[in-house]
Amino acid sequence: MSQPAEPTNRLIHETSPYLRQHAHNPVDWYPWGTEALTQARKLDRPIFLSIGYSACHWCHVMEHESFEDPETARILNEHFVSIKVDREERPDLDQIYMAAVQAMTRQSGGWPLSAWLTPDLKPFYGGTYFPPDNRYGRPSFKQLLAALIEAWQTRRAEINATSGQIADYLQQALRLESPSGDLTPRLLQDAVALLRRAFDSAHGGFGSAPKFPHPMDLRLLLRAWKRFGDQEALRMTEVTLDHMARGGIYDHLGGGFHRYSTDERWLVPHFEKMLYDNALLTVAYVEAFQATGSLLYRRVVEETLDYVLREMTSPEGPFYSTQDADSEGEEGKFYVWSAPEIEQVLGSERAETLRYVYDVTPGGNWEGRNILHRLKTDEQDARLLRVEVGEMRRVVDECRRQLLAVRARRVWPGRDEKVLTSWNGLMIAAFAVAGQVVDRPDYVTAAVKAADFILTRMRTPEGRLLRTYSAGSEPKLNAYLEDYAFLLDALISLYEATFAFRWITEAGKIAETMIQEFWDEGEGGFFYTGQSHESLIARTKDLHDSSIPSGNSLAATALLRLAKLTGRKEFLEKAEATLRLAQGLMAASPMAAGQLLVALDFYLGPVQEFAVVGDPAAKETQQVLRLLRSRFLPDKVLAFKDQAAEQALEKEVPLLAEKTSRDCVTTYICQDFTCREPLVGAAALEAVLRKPDQPHSSSPQASPSTSSAT
Repeated sequence: MSQPAEPTNRLIHETSPYLRQHAHNPVDWYPWGTEALTQARKLDRPIFLSIGYSACHWCHVMEHESFEDPETARILNEHFVSIKVDREERPDLDQIYMAAVQAMTRQSGGWPLSAWLTPDLKPFYGGTYFPPDNRYGRPSFKQLLAALIEAWQTRRAEINATSGQIADYLQQALRLESPSGDLTPRLLQDAVALLRRAFDSAHGGFGSAPKFPHPMDLRLLLRAWKRFGDQEALRMTEVTLDHMARGGIYDHLGGGFHRYSTDERWLVPHFEKMLYDNALLTVAYVEAFQATGSLLYRRVVEETLDYVLREMTSPEGPFYSTQDADSEGEEGKFYVWSAPEIEQVLGSERAETLRYVYDVTPGGNWEGRNILHRLKTDEQDARLLRVEVGEMRRVVDECRRQLLAVRARRVWPGRDEKVLTSWNGLMIAAFAVAGQVVDRPDYVTAAVKAADFILTRMRTPEGRLLRTYSAGSEPKLNAYLEDYAFLLDALISLYEATFAFRWITEAGKIAETMIQEFWDEGEGGFFYTGQSHESLIARTKDLHDSSIPSGNSLAATALLRLAKLTGRKEFLEKAEATLRLAQGLMAASPMAAGQLLVALDFYLGPVQEFAVVGDPAAKETQQVLRLLRSRFLPDKVLAFKDQAAEQALEKEVPLLAEKTSRDCVTTYICQDFTCREPLVGAAALEAVLRKPDQPHSSSPQASPSTSSAT
């Protein structure tokens, strides 16, 4: 006898893997859209809005406990219109209703996000995870539903009043006013002082458990070292990057970083892997490699990007979004090892070396198993093992490859294969930047392929970007500010990696559309949603940098860079107005403004504009480019002209106008398009770059006890 067909709901037709995960729930789910909203108004029912994402552990827990339960589904289907949203596809809805839930509960929020709305989309109750029975100090989900049904039927006027007040609060709270005062280096210094107070000198990072990587804050510290000669800022960066690279938050077999550490030592991660974390951390490690020359940082960069190429890249070119923490229903099972497993794979002698290097014990360091991590450097381990460093590395690398091959035969964590324009922008930039610095042309090729996909497949005929794509379906949803800003910044990095003028041309088009769609002519800054977007109960203008940069902060960063290359003043003006709008946030909450402060550092300058003219195939030309790319010069733009190029190309990058070579590769160092005497040959440039930096003239003088950055 054949088995009855598994029930399905409307989510079966969605492209989001997270939504499709709920397609066989007995809950009569709707995706967000006209059908659901019309039905709520027609039936006069409250909306149950559930927001999550595919790698969210507690989202899966609530699904299994409540959304797969027939009785819970019956209550929802009879009394509510239930809408399931992927927060990665619809961050606009997540922003609005997360802010509402935080206001109602006076808590930090989280996922799954559970909100109840009136048919006109105004929230009146909310929370996060609700258990199936009374526990964790929370009411059971069914008990809560019963109370909300009773309130809807008997206290409608009270609900309408409350929801109206919350909607009014959101509209007012999300408005920003530009504070008075100047944009000065003091904002950078005050931010570094706060980071110093929050710094964990024993383990690196900021604060206590759970501990997040803070890549934008680390990049800010590197800029403080460069600008002010602040050696303590450099030390904080190195301690943090070293401990993360040795900790369990880093995947020592496959490369790449997990989401965050549940402890203060970076040992036990939340095992999901996010594309954006790995993009942002890659850039932080690239810059630290430029600043210090640490081969550990270079290795982390290459292992992380090799992981992305191997496991997170679509055959079509763009990058996937996430890998789950769970496999076979257990968090971290894919990544952890027992001591006998390692010995079975490697044999007793090599297993002993690997167990020592990665601190593997019979009892394990997490729930009876071992998360691989390092307590010492290669040099320390080799000395204690009484072997040469090179030999130890060779043996350990072979062991890692063997274990990785065995791990690949395990049941893999789920992978969310949707393509998001914004997160792809971050990863395209990471590949473009790293490809230049570590001399990996294949990284630049990967960046080009992904950018070509976004620009050709995820853009409307009118030139507007689309948000999301999944294989086998058409791209959809109007892009948000972050999609434009992140891609814009990536295109500029692609130009500096390839010197193909088409990337500057495309960057100009994206910048123009971004300003047209999102710029607030009244108060400055960029709205999160564009003019072409659907109307919601509030139009947000987010400035806070969190796990990813805000759209405003990376828009300011990219526009500043593009203005230096193209000479277009309107880009500079928009960036400056955005930074002025964010001045209060940078002053009051610098740890929520890491990318804004990075943009401010570039704005304050002085920005070095390097124009190189020469034969791209000549060894000395390549040497000049390596000199410029290998050094930590955060406040710079780089343009290149083939000495045989047509003059018409200079219209795209005026920095190259009237620049010629002097019988050999020639470098022009300019500021505000005013150039010094040209430097002929690589040796002349190297002599200039070797001169120690002094604290910038626009900056407060470094104290006598601090040495200058080099």
